[in-house]
Amino acid sequence: MTASAVTEPALLDEVTRFLYREARLQDEHDYDSWESLWTDDGLYWIPANGDGGDPEQEMSIVYDSRSRIALRVRQLNTGRRPSQTPRSRLRRIVSNVEIVRADRSEVEAASNALVFESRPEGDTLWAARNEFTLRREQGALRIARKKVILVNNGNALGTMAFLL
Repeated sequence: MTASAVTEPALLDEVTRFLYREARLQDEHDYDSWESLWTDDGLYWIPANGDGGDPEQEMSIVYDSRSRIALRVRQLNTGRRPSQTPRSRLRRIVSNVEIVRADRSEVEAASNALVFESRPEGDTLWAARNEFTLRREQGALRIARKKVILVNNGNALGTMAFLL
């Protein structure tokens, strides 16, 4: 794909539908289906203290390789996470979807997200900018990299035992 692919409506529609699906799977705690969206070399990163530079050199809230993503999903599936008993009720709004770069095999995309979390202790709003590298594998988009930049990641954060 060329630079014009960045503005191609069909590609933007496909990416937007993919990001909406990912959000729904997270909100519904469908962890196995969410995990199936990832490539074998996927990387999930939530930097601390700003936009993040090098996750190998700076503090992160989450910095998961593909094997760590699988472990996180297995832990969430046990239902024995005290911080999520009962599970948070979640709904997120995904907006401002953009394609930053696209070629034949990968798409760099970004979006904004607002996650509403309801728990017995109270409600919390999580606002973030999500940056994705999506790779086409066997005709379908998969997440090769997801970076979640929380708006308030420089502040003390409450317990986050769900997927952002």
